Amino acid sequence: MGFNCGIVGLPNVGKSTLFNALTATASADAQNYPFCTIEPNVGRVAVPDPRLDEVAGIAKSARIVPTQLEFVDIAGLVRGASRGEGLGNQFLAHIREVDAVIHMLRCFESGDIAHVEGGVDPVRDIETVETELMLADLESLEGRINGLTKKARGGDRDAKALLPLAERTAAALREGRPARVLDLADAERPLFRGLQLLTAKPVIYVCNLDEDSAATGNAHSERVAAFAEETGAGCILISAAIEAEVAQLTDPEEKSAFLAAIGLEETGLARLIRAGYALLGLITFFTAGPNEARAWTITAGTRAPQAAGRIHGDFERGFICAETISFADYVACGGEQGAKDAGKMRQEGRDYVVADGDVILFRFNV
Repeated sequence: MGFNCGIVGLPNVGKSTLFNALTATASADAQNYPFCTIEPNVGRVAVPDPRLDEVAGIAKSARIVPTQLEFVDIAGLVRGASRGEGLGNQFLAHIREVDAVIHMLRCFESGDIAHVEGGVDPVRDIETVETELMLADLESLEGRINGLTKKARGGDRDAKALLPLAERTAAALREGRPARVLDLADAERPLFRGLQLLTAKPVIYVCNLDEDSAATGNAHSERVAAFAEETGAGCILISAAIEAEVAQLTDPEEKSAFLAAIGLEETGLARLIRAGYALLGLITFFTAGPNEARAWTITAGTRAPQAAGRIHGDFERGFICAETISFADYVACGGEQGAKDAGKMRQEGRDYVVADGDVILFRFNV
């Protein structure tokens, strides 16, 4: 599994159309009315990585298994969601379960598609959704602060450690700042994650554009990009309508020609995955052999035993070493044996931090 991200936004901004296109399914009913998505649709897509194909070719692997990205298409949010308006309670429950938020924003004009706020203004839409999430977080925090205060007075050490952080986070929310903008000390990060706040999740703003603006953007998307830069969020341009057309093309050359004709070099999915990996600090390592070549996603900074644990818990528990070859050396040496003969295979121990593109054989004993 790569990472799990929820597609959120106001109703009728193109969430379900994008979901259908990205997952190449028709499982979400993309209709021109609010709340057409009631239960969250979930779709998984293979993460394209040319390095995996190259590794598999060199290893003569019978099977190729890419890592996956999971999309969750979540019901549209409206003002008052934090108080249960619309499908607010379901929205908030579903968004708590994802790793990152893809905030879909309508950045095109159209008289044929209704906008719940009466007109196109993506920055206003960001603020509408953010406000509802901040209100929900604040309500949750205030309840916890009351309980933590009582425990801290009674001498509870954990409560004493968490209470100042909870109070500082609540103060930021009251000022209209999402939890993710807080400066945290390393020691505070585990405590902060334990608060499970909606506005602590990383955000990618996706500007849904018309076909003519898909390659270059427009005034609406420029405002979103400026807002994203100010708040440390990601931002990419996508035309959900174009992605829907691309999803229907099965021939790679035909797909490339179609994209080139409208000034695009790659699909929105590729850009979205790249932005998501950067935002979440994710990297990929590979395992390869005659039976299969597989990609694995981990967080940058992961040490070898924990990376082994992504494959199987026994690999981590019985970890001995990681026989490691960089991707560049694997290709240059023609695979594992060539890298070993050239002295490019390294035996790494428990403290080794896995690098993006490493090809690894884990040795373990349980």
